[in-house]
Amino acid sequence: MGKFLELVPDKRIVQSVIFDSDDPAFSGEMRQKWLLEAISEGTKVTIVCENVPEGIRKKDHDEGLKSTLENLASFTE
Repeated sequence: MGKFLELVPDKRIVQSVIFDSDDPAFSGEMRQKWLLEAISEGTKVTIVCENVPEGIRKKDHDEGLKSTLENLASFTE
């Protein structure tokens, strides 16, 4: 489950994502900041994640974010 905490058009999106799991290593509240920057090629998106549950490996998390960005690019192109 998630909710938007802040929406600033053309600048940033901040959201809270709740992970609900019986395993404490995979539960908790993560905060994601999506920072948007206009560049000559389009828009640079930087994602900053805080409080990622410790059970989620960085490699898996990075791959998931990469897939999300690829889907976003396909949707907007």
